[in-house]
Amino acid sequence: MDVMIENKVVPKLRFRDFDADWIRIEINQLTNPNIKYGIVDGPFGSNLKTIHYKTEGIPIIKSGYVTNGYFKADKYLYVTEEKYNKEKRSSVKGGDIVMAKIGARCGASAILPKNHHTGILSGNALKISIDENRHSTYFIWLKLLDLHISHKFEMLKTVGAQPAISMANLKKFKLYVPSLTEQQKIASFLSAVDEKLQQLTKKKDLLGEYKKGVMQKIFSQELRFKDDKGNNYPDWEEKRLNEVFHSKRGSGLSGKNIVSDGKNKCILYGALYTKYDEVIDEVIESTNEDGKVKSQIGDILVPASTTTTGIDLANFTALNQEEILLGGDITILRFINKGSNIYWAYYLTHYKKYNVAAFAQGSTIVHIYFSHFGKIQIEEPSLKEQQKIANFLSSLDRKIEIVNIQIENTKSFKKGLLQQMFV
Repeated sequence: MDVMIENKVVPKLRFRDFDADWIRIEINQLTNPNIKYGIVDGPFGSNLKTIHYKTEGIPIIKSGYVTNGYFKADKYLYVTEEKYNKEKRSSVKGGDIVMAKIGARCGASAILPKNHHTGILSGNALKISIDENRHSTYFIWLKLLDLHISHKFEMLKTVGAQPAISMANLKKFKLYVPSLTEQQKIASFLSAVDEKLQQLTKKKDLLGEYKKGVMQKIFSQELRFKDDKGNNYPDWEEKRLNEVFHSKRGSGLSGKNIVSDGKNKCILYGALYTKYDEVIDEVIESTNEDGKVKSQIGDILVPASTTTTGIDLANFTALNQEEILLGGDITILRFINKGSNIYWAYYLTHYKKYNVAAFAQGSTIVHIYFSHFGKIQIEEPSLKEQQKIANFLSSLDRKIEIVNIQIENTKSFKKGLLQQMFV
């Protein structure tokens, strides 16, 4: 690859043997002019409602299936063939680019897999069918991804209750593109980077599933550890959570108190539960406030309230690694007896998250009180077996974190290539 000279409409980083200027073209001109609805959105809301949803038929393709640049659908809703034919303008086929049209993620896109069944767009999605005789779908999608990442789609959005992509603006939006041959060359190179990303993501998912299965076996005692001489450890002792922990609540710290370079580190409950299954370092903020409730090293933090939509996340537990100020609606779980292993306790409380959720009270805002969920029955192994459990699960977490770092590094590498290989 060469860094090209200035005064030409070309990228900074380019393959050899290509020297022609890139041309500017409307997105609408990327589709086949002989095919109607090359760029189209889903049916208007009243034309595709929940009453039309079926358990089989023609799949509905929703914007939520566009996940981190990849199409991922675990479960579909369907419409009848009769309903599909009435809304056929909104059909989408394998190989089309699917884009989120409405909501915070509008502009995010992915390619519907080539072998995917023909479907119908939901009202919050749109599709772009690229004319493969003149352009590379994968290259155009990469261009759209670059625009989304760099927030250049902002000018296409309409202002309303939710941000939304204007179809008229999208069709008229202009991209710089090279010849088809150069498009294909770039697409082939970057698809190898994407393949590596998908492999790493799959590896992380598999490790996560393995850890989940192992935790189930460990805490149900289907899997037991032995001491260094191969002997069984003592039987686990039945207790309640409130016999292992006492609790304390955070107090009086809100988002209004957060500053970029405050003298004290702090954490708010909202960040805690929305960063579910992430390292706690990523949710730490700073404040100049004093005198609030502090969490100690080794405390387990549990969000104490959330909205009903966040209830599945509200049980997330974080193991605190340093003294830190806490906002309200965070429950501290602190050992009554210092003789237990804090990492074992962290994994135990994380495993018990759905048991904790059963004690949630409220309608719009739900609260989870330790005075209630502290009654949950647990079984406590000996300290030495706790240590072996903690060591084993921590080793899995380290493997997952290493893969996560590889994923982030590969994403950064790809982002850098997008910035240099595109105009």
